[in-house]
Amino acid sequence: MILCCGEALIDMIPAPTEGGAQGFVPHCGGAVYNTAIALGRLGVQTGMLSGLSRDMFGQLLSEGLRASQVDMRHVITSDRPTTLAFVRLVDGHATYEFYDENSAGRMLEPQEMPLLTAEATALYFGGISLACEPGAYAYAALLAQNAAGRAVMLDPNIRPGFIRDIARYRTRLDQMIAQSDIVKVSDEDLNWLTPEPLSLREKVEGILDKGVSLVILTRGGEGATGFLAGGAEVQVPAERADTVDTVGAGDTFNAGVMAKLSEQGCLHKSGLADLAPETLRAALAYGARVAAITVSRVGANPPWASEL
Repeated sequence: MILCCGEALIDMIPAPTEGGAQGFVPHCGGAVYNTAIALGRLGVQTGMLSGLSRDMFGQLLSEGLRASQVDMRHVITSDRPTTLAFVRLVDGHATYEFYDENSAGRMLEPQEMPLLTAEATALYFGGISLACEPGAYAYAALLAQNAAGRAVMLDPNIRPGFIRDIARYRTRLDQMIAQSDIVKVSDEDLNWLTPEPLSLREKVEGILDKGVSLVILTRGGEGATGFLAGGAEVQVPAERADTVDTVGAGDTFNAGVMAKLSEQGCLHKSGLADLAPETLRAALAYGARVAAITVSRVGANPPWASEL
């Protein structure tokens, strides 16, 4: 089972009302939640580890997980509120305003993290759950305790507005990257992580030098490039799509990559360490294909396997 560890929240997507004013429609979201939903819909055995509220939005998130066949045994429930992310769309691209204080996801503590069984063979981390404390410490502790013997993918999906202490965040993220097998970064993420005047390739090599087996660099419409620790480089183009919005596109891409690697029997530490370029190419292409469907419709609404 791939266990997705991180935030689940409600994206408030703008929509016109009958009176003409702009309103907001709630959609289930959050980077890690979106990836779990996408994996479940692609037919991969998937679980979610997150803090969910018992409020009406938390119930909506739970229903979404169940409907997409995601295992909820590792969900931690509380009476704290659900995180809300109000979305602003400009030419189809999303920016966010978050309401996250004292939320069910953010306030997780390391001692609340459940014990993982051998069934969880791969772990996925990412999103704002890596930045928002104290929950970020809980996920860092979970990774430190469970990385040995499990494949780990991490997508920092950096949102500077959430980072209260940059030095502390960088230290924690560097430690988590060093325990990961796959790190996915956008070009913006990479330039934030390594602000020095180096080429993107040199910045990627800095991540590989931490012991990572595969770095995936995404550049929006320019596609994605995979860099293997052995030196091989694989590039795939973005699939053409009639873009409605980009909400959840990267999260769905991540799910597609993991789904294909799992299907090919490579989603484990030794398999990723010895990954063949042609196997990586198939995984990146599948991720691009799945993401193209997501951007063609409103909100983070990943496709089912039958739609492919």
